[in-house]
Amino acid sequence: MRERQPSRGAGPARDFEAFVAGAAGRLLHTATLLTAEAPHDNPRARRLLTHAFAHTYACWDRMRGEDPYARARQYLAVRFAREAWHQYGGLGRARPHPGSALAVLTPQQRLILVLRLYEGVGEEQTAALLGLPTERVHAICDRATATLLHPPRDKAPAVAGRKVVPS
Repeated sequence: MRERQPSRGAGPARDFEAFVAGAAGRLLHTATLLTAEAPHDNPRARRLLTHAFAHTYACWDRMRGEDPYARARQYLAVRFAREAWHQYGGLGRARPHPGSALAVLTPQQRLILVLRLYEGVGEEQTAALLGLPTERVHAICDRATATLLHPPRDKAPAVAGRKVVPS
């Protein structure tokens, strides 16, 4: 009986599988933060991640020393921005999961905050990725951080013209 020869593409396929095994958790968390979905119920984040992995796999043979994690993260961010733009008419409005801590932020603020603080991408890289000036990225990140640290207070309900003071 003839010994089975490994196929020519088995090495790159194994490399990609190893990459997915190592990066899937962190990239899924990134996608979940971007979509502001609950960690246990995140179909949009999973769809984003699937598209990012499909794109990365399609480019796998041409990457030649490029970081596959950076490529997948970049595609994830760009796809999120594009979907937010088409779905909500811009990066200013969205309908995130109401229980998410990032639900108070706009999609653009979430995108910049996640890239800058969670993923550790530099301001210049983030600005280049999104096609924004570096100063704008800095301002948006500062505003998003301030919004999370000091959320807007809800107005107390009024009863017969008087404010009700919570006990």
